Amino acid sequence: MDFSRITEELWSWRTRNIEEYNNRVNPDSRPVLGVGAPRLRRMARAIAAEGYQTFLDEYPETYYEQQLLKAYVLGYAKDDIETILTYADRFVPAIGDWAVNDGFCSSFKHAKEYPERVWNWILTYAVKQKEFSQRMAAVMMLFYYLNEEYIDRVLEWMNQLTHPGYYTRMGVAWCVATAYARCPEQTKRFLENNRLDDWTYHKTIRKMCESYCVPEEDKRYWKSRERG
Repeated sequence: MDFSRITEELWSWRTRNIEEYNNRVNPDSRPVLGVGAPRLRRMARAIAAEGYQTFLDEYPETYYEQQLLKAYVLGYAKDDIETILTYADRFVPAIGDWAVNDGFCSSFKHAKEYPERVWNWILTYAVKQKEFSQRMAAVMMLFYYLNEEYIDRVLEWMNQLTHPGYYTRMGVAWCVATAYARCPEQTKRFLENNRLDDWTYHKTIRKMCESYCVPEEDKRYWKSRERG
């Protein structure tokens, strides 16, 4: 695999607008080149088809786009699930910003093919008292497990993702608000008897009220139930 060609392409795709935008919305990331996600996704598909393991083993992660590229490659790679999860275990601890985290989660379609195996893998990170381990757990549950089979388990885990970091708490709020749009009855019962801290509960209600998928009558009700 020609790493120099990959790097040259990344540098050739740089734009100042994207660089400035990413620096503004994601100030915690690694240094930004300024390459859009659609181009990174196309490149990731090609890399995954060519042979993903060497790329994940050896390509540097100096820049935000290089790390995000690896996140996408992991999602597009074709291999047995245990090998994929072994590589994911090497990748996840290095996540340090919300965009790489969420890009990894949104691309990890292996969860659809192996839902229970990936669920159990997610829980190994849910129990870690680390901000992005718990953020990853919340967002993975949001993308792949808000359905009748898993919804009660997801909501109970939202009570247990208690790292005080901003990105964990926002991930929990986002997950619960999305759960309300998809599984309203179960999520209503959860919200009426939950262990979320007041800040996360408030952000959950705010996100529900911003959603086009939540009825206006429900929004009025939950506004009246805000704490404090």
